[in-house]
Amino acid sequence: MTTSETTPDELAAVRYIVDDVPAAIRFYTNHLGFTLLSNPAPAFADVVRGPLRLLLSGPASSGARATPDDSTAPGRNRIHLIVDDLDAEIDQLRGAGLSFRTDVVAGPGGRQILLTDPAGNLVELFEPAAR
Repeated sequence: MTTSETTPDELAAVRYIVDDVPAAIRFYTNHLGFTLLSNPAPAFADVVRGPLRLLLSGPASSGARATPDDSTAPGRNRIHLIVDDLDAEIDQLRGAGLSFRTDVVAGPGGRQILLTDPAGNLVELFEPAAR
């Protein structure tokens, strides 16, 4: 399924609170294959990759309002992006000056590594094990 085949109401949406909307747009579009869907105000943008719509909410957006027990520390929640060649992705992203939060972890299902976006939100790159 491609974005062109998916209507906006069929997209799975995840909201990330970010400090700098333009920096987040650049991170996701330049490095992780997302496409800018809209950027109607400086405080908000949404980017799309396949059926995932990622809502990037800056400090002035309504989505960034505090929630009960709000914490500024990033949690373990993250988006999970499947890649064909994890080593090539790591080399490309390191070449672009990005750093990773973890080393590569391997398990029975495949290999993964975590990086953070400019606001500290986690992104998991995952290469499934050969079947």
